[in-house]
Amino acid sequence: MPEEKIPSVAVLLPCYNEEVTIGKVVRDFKTSLPDATIYVYDNNSTDRTAEIATAEGAIVRKEPRQGKGNVIRAMFEDIDADVYVMADGDDTYPADAAPAMVAKVLEGYDMVIGDRLSSTYFQENKRPFHNFGNRLVRGSINGLFGAHVTDIMTGYRAFNFTFVKTYPVLSRGFEVETEMTIHSLNNNLRLYEMPIQYRDRPEGSVSKLDTVGDGIKVMSTIFRMIREYKPLPFFGGLGLIIGIVGIVLCGTVTFEFAKTGVVTHFPTLIGAVMLVIAGLLLIIAGIILDVMAKNDRKTFVIDTNKIAYNKRH
Repeated sequence: MPEEKIPSVAVLLPCYNEEVTIGKVVRDFKTSLPDATIYVYDNNSTDRTAEIATAEGAIVRKEPRQGKGNVIRAMFEDIDADVYVMADGDDTYPADAAPAMVAKVLEGYDMVIGDRLSSTYFQENKRPFHNFGNRLVRGSINGLFGAHVTDIMTGYRAFNFTFVKTYPVLSRGFEVETEMTIHSLNNNLRLYEMPIQYRDRPEGSVSKLDTVGDGIKVMSTIFRMIREYKPLPFFGGLGLIIGIVGIVLCGTVTFEFAKTGVVTHFPTLIGAVMLVIAGLLLIIAGIILDVMAKNDRKTFVIDTNKIAYNKRH
């Protein structure tokens, strides 16, 4: 019998000024996944991150385009493996959870999510606005897609080859994790959430997150992806609201005409008719874009099937 091929595993660590923690992170993943190849992508660090990672045995590459989304895009383009484990270089995610995440991908899941929020995140994270933001994003996305994902924004994930090669990375910054989750839900991919023990950054390690700025980017990403992935509820709902306002205004003018036989508020009538027309146009646009979105999902399924077939052969 031919020998069964051992699946290749790549650990992906996007880093920006993580000299305090990157050495320990690389060592921990080497211990947990001794057969994995560890990649550290240095995103214009001004400290010794790259030097320390190299000394610990990681493969270090440079990514000049600033932003976590840009780094992940480069990683997904450059690296080929059967299973990918993505984490941060700040030592907030436990490397000992990685083997179980890899096992779930090998069982057939497209993406395994390291769920911080079901365990220690709200106790360990000392930034209350981050906690509020996680709850807000989770509620918004689960409500729209009818899903039950607990941790939308975690940076600890595992993927199979097909996911990595078909996922279009559009975001440039930290909103990329939210984009990944929405993409997976929209395309009905196989997701598995695994609770992990999150820990806050150690002393001396500084977070790169801008609570307000990155929060705005995340919400704008959700808004954009709802518009693209759910155009009928987005445009149809907006059109319905505008149309109802127009109909109500038309009703007031009609009621006045029925009583007096005279239309005295011509500007109101004209504006009301325009609102009704605008509402109908938005609803029609939503229907057309919804058909296009469904065709995009069909194309995505065909593309993933081709990649999976080519990989097997």
